[in-house]
Amino acid sequence: SLDVQGSSATPPSLPPGTLDLANGISMILNYTGEFAANPSGGIRQGSAYAGQIAFGLDADLARLAGIDGGSVHTVVTQRHGRSLAQDSIGFDGSVQEIYGGGQTAHLTLLSYEQKLFDNRLDLEVGRLLANPNFLASPLYCNFQNNATCGAPKSIFKLTNFTYWPIATWGGHAKAWVNDKVFLHAGIYEVNPRDQLPTQNGIDWSTNGATGVLVPVEVGYSTNFGNDPLPRNYSVGVVFDRSDYKDPVLDQRGGARVFSGLDPLTRFGRSAVYARFDQMVWRPDPSGIQGLSVFGVALGGTGGRQTQDYFLEGGAVLTGTFPGRPYDTLGFVFAMEKLSPLGTANIRAARTALGLGTRNVESLQTILELSYGIQLTPAVRLMPNLQYVIDPDQTRFPFRPKPIPDAFVIGA
Repeated sequence: SLDVQGSSATPPSLPPGTLDLANGISMILNYTGEFAANPSGGIRQGSAYAGQIAFGLDADLARLAGIDGGSVHTVVTQRHGRSLAQDSIGFDGSVQEIYGGGQTAHLTLLSYEQKLFDNRLDLEVGRLLANPNFLASPLYCNFQNNATCGAPKSIFKLTNFTYWPIATWGGHAKAWVNDKVFLHAGIYEVNPRDQLPTQNGIDWSTNGATGVLVPVEVGYSTNFGNDPLPRNYSVGVVFDRSDYKDPVLDQRGGARVFSGLDPLTRFGRSAVYARFDQMVWRPDPSGIQGLSVFGVALGGTGGRQTQDYFLEGGAVLTGTFPGRPYDTLGFVFAMEKLSPLGTANIRAARTALGLGTRNVESLQTILELSYGIQLTPAVRLMPNLQYVIDPDQTRFPFRPKPIPDAFVIGA
């Protein structure tokens, strides 16, 4: 999740939780809490709450030390709570995007950023995360499901894409060819040790690193300053030159679903993506209100992948009723298509139980309808309804029948 950066529905004049401490230093203090319950479907009925505290400091080095274009960014997070998806629904996803990455305190970001050549080149290095830099959008966190909010979830299954709140060593550079076209590339350490629940992000050694992740993209991006209907289009490739776990085989080459042994270690995967967001209607040329649509397509191009593709599409209306200029109404769908490797363990388990494999589902879809209520400039309430169609059974391959579709009420 990247909730600490706010949402597209919040106007620039009302930054949530941001305080100017003067002399080029600003502070953010943000709390996100997410409740979810499934009155029907899933493995059982239940409810869960998860939350995150985020505290950050930014230092403008031009004002502090006379370094034009230089800045330092720091964010510390603390996550807590339970996951309805894990406890009650049973599928390998989340209807509370704030859950995960270690329910503990974490140094989530510590970086140095330098802008050069009249801001045409933007460099950032330090303890970083790939998903805020390459696959985040302020539209996505108008929703609570984790397939959408933060970044399109499947990129973390197709590659070792690093994710919030777990930072590793890395850097990225974004070069603007003109005021609308950019080239963007990065390199990030892949270190499974940093993802252990006992880690807090303060051990900066590279012990345990298994390789690097290299995302590269080209895009076309506009804003309210140079486009009456701002838009963002990009295509990218993610080269994952690191270890990953074979989805089916154990370290002896047998079926891991039966042996329970550690998985066979593989090396090297890749994925491609294309995505866009576009404002299509803006009633007031001087306001941020209007209708925006967005879409994402992801697919694996190398390695032993558990998914064939991921598709997502949605729309967000900002300014819903007279007197509610910053409320939002949003709808999104996210589809994950499991590959034959992704369903192999379920089919093998069903066969071992003497059951047929005709009803092994390979296409999971999450639908969400959400309404964002801007109660005050710094307080936002977002009730939502979610529906998980054909929840994937990868966490419970020996379950003798499919997990029922789940209806979720969230806020």
